[in-house]
Order: sequence, then C-alpha cells, then structure tokens
Amino acid sequence: MEPAIYLLPVTLGDTPIHQVLPVYNRDIILGIRHFIVEDVRSARRFLKKVDAGISIDELTFYPLNKHTPAEDIAGYLKPLEEGHPMGVISEAGCPAVADPGADVVAIAQRKGLKVVPLVGPSSILLSVMGSGFNGQSFAFHGYLPIEQGERTRRLKELEQRIYAEHQTQLFIETPYRNNKLMEEILRTCRPQTKMCIAANLTCEGEYIRTKTLREWKGHLPDLTKTPCIFLLYK
Repeated sequence: MEPAIYLLPVTLGDTPIHQVLPVYNRDIILGIRHFIVEDVRSARRFLKKVDAGISIDELTFYPLNKHTPAEDIAGYLKPLEEGHPMGVISEAGCPAVADPGADVVAIAQRKGLKVVPLVGPSSILLSVMGSGFNGQSFAFHGYLPIEQGERTRRLKELEQRIYAEHQTQLFIETPYRNNKLMEEILRTCRPQTKMCIAANLTCEGEYIRTKTLREWKGHLPDLTKTPCIFLLYK
C-alpha cells in the first residue's frame, strides 16, 4: 500500500456503511495502523463498523482538535515520513472540510507528502444538491455569531450576497439552537428569500425542504437536537 495520508470520510449518523461508503475505502482502512482523529472514541466505533475484525489495540490514534498545538500536528506525520500510510478521520462527514483535519493536510502539502482524499458523504454538497439552489456558486460559513445583534447583521450580509452575487449561502447551528435560528431568519430576511432546511442527511428521518420564508412562516419543523444545515437563496 502506497505511503500517503488518506482522508477517510465517515457516515453522517447511524447509516449503514455500505449505503454511503465505497468498498474501496474499507480496503484502504484495513491497510492503515496510524490514524489522526477528531475524537478517539468515535473513530474507534467507526472503524469497528467498517470491519468488526479490526484489532483496535494494534492501532495508534493521534487526537486532533482546534486546541491541538501546531507542533504536535507536525509530529503526528512522523509515521508517514517513515513510510507508513496514515488516515485522517473526522467525527462525521469528510475530513478537512469544515474540520481541523485541514491543518494536517496543509502540513503534509508543505512537506511534499502524498495526500489522497477518498469518496464519502458531505452534508455541504448533499444539501446543495437537494436544495434546488445555485450549485455553480455557493459559500459555507460554518457557525453564525451567537450574539443576537451580530448574528442579525451577519444574516443581512449573507442575504445581500444572495441578491448581489447570485450565490447560495450555507451555515449550521448547534442543534439545540436550531429552532431559535430559524425564527431569527424569518424575522431578519426578506419574505421572498428562499430557505432550504436539510436535516439528518443520509440517515433515518432525512428531511430536505425548500420554501420561501413567507411559506415557512408558521410551518417551521421542530429540529431541536437534530443535525441540520441551512441554505439561503433567492
């Protein structure tokens, strides 16, 4: 197996592996003994879902999150520099996309190490596909500001970009604040602006619906504690 840093997508929930990940990914994973992971416990569970026969105790895990020092991240790549393949695993979806794995990839690129992204589910791409919005130009903004005044200003800025640049705007929220965010979008943005709500993508209870804000008023779903991504367009 070629020494490289393999970016290993993870299911977005409890979806069976075979529904969203190619068999090829499993073959790659079985050849790796060193993993850089966002969360060690969830990475262990994922690997056992890939193949129950994997001996977890024979694997080495390097934890990676927004608090991991840059010098530690650089050190994580030592096995790869010595000729061993490595894998990067996010908590959900594709590593290095809205994910601290991007820091590892950036260091690997600077060092001239081979990087191999594998195919898997991305809530960003899946939601754009299912929204009916502009897939030629879109921007993902992660979390909006928590403070209400700043969040309101940010929503107005994003809505302006929709009409000025014809660009789809995407963002997420902590699940327990989903309902509050949706209500604020209705109060802040134009009635004719469209919102797509994409929840539980690829999982049981998947929900993808696009309506104008005028149509959403009084008909918002209860999405408390539900993983969602929100899209706005004209």
